[in-house]
Amino acid sequence: MSAIKEITAEQLNPQEFIKEKAEEISRVVGSGMAINALSGGVDSSAVTMLGHKALGERLKTYFIDNGIMREGEPQQIASIFKKLGVNVEIVNAQDEFFSALKGIVDPEEKREAITQTFYKKVFGKLVRENQSKFLLQGTILTDVDETVAGIKRQHNVFEQLGIDPQQAFGYKIIEPLVQLRKDGVRKVAEASGLPSSIYNRMPFPGPALAARVIGEVTSEKIAIVRKATIIVEEELVSTKAFQYLAILHQDRVTGMRQGKRDFGMQIEIRCWDSIDARQARPTRLGFDALDKLASRITSEVPGVVSVTYNISTKPPSTMEAI
Repeated sequence: MSAIKEITAEQLNPQEFIKEKAEEISRVVGSGMAINALSGGVDSSAVTMLGHKALGERLKTYFIDNGIMREGEPQQIASIFKKLGVNVEIVNAQDEFFSALKGIVDPEEKREAITQTFYKKVFGKLVRENQSKFLLQGTILTDVDETVAGIKRQHNVFEQLGIDPQQAFGYKIIEPLVQLRKDGVRKVAEASGLPSSIYNRMPFPGPALAARVIGEVTSEKIAIVRKATIIVEEELVSTKAFQYLAILHQDRVTGMRQGKRDFGMQIEIRCWDSIDARQARPTRLGFDALDKLASRITSEVPGVVSVTYNISTKPPSTMEAI
């Protein structure tokens, strides 16, 4: 496969890009149907707007409620897009995803389980029901770079690894944003009419909160990291950092409550300064901010007795844990 020609944020003319990509999508899909998955992140949101500009009602948009999203995410995102004239159908697939993740601890195996469940089982069924031959998705250039380099297997990269989605899943994948990085996607999202709450939204991983649970992913562990995520996002929103998140560690650690030993969970906080996610530095948070985070998490999230802050750069770290 030929190398992808990058369009930098500086080179990008958002309105021309939207026009060209909408025409391209319309040309590829022809008179048929396409479907897309909306997660609420800037990439999938921009693709949703591009797709509906190109296809109108011939694009069916779904939000897959996989049980590993942030609190209230499906309903919140569906409501935002309804105001923009885009109907979003929420599909409950929690059982499928938790069943696929049961017993798996290896990071790459977890990502692969989510990939197969998403593309083959859940979307495969939706494709058959809609008689669609195309899936529209928000793969960006950084996803491809990290996957091809072997840094991290991004769940939405296939052709660059020699995987033909048509053979593997039964449909073709259209990736109109693949020449852009995150800063360019934000410009397209803004130009397409999305609100700032979407186009300025910080990145969120394809495997969702499963990327923030070290070890086996269970509904109980997701509930813990979900509550910690609410606190981290509330406390760090004013930092204007590129991304901030909570990670649940695997082993229990020794703590104390009411003068007695308490084996509990450990949450790691990460907060990053970056432009396009290729490189990043930990935000230099003040100790008062860290102290408040630790106090809230250990008192408000059941079972958590320890809170740490990551101070490694990317590289050698990555922004997500899994």
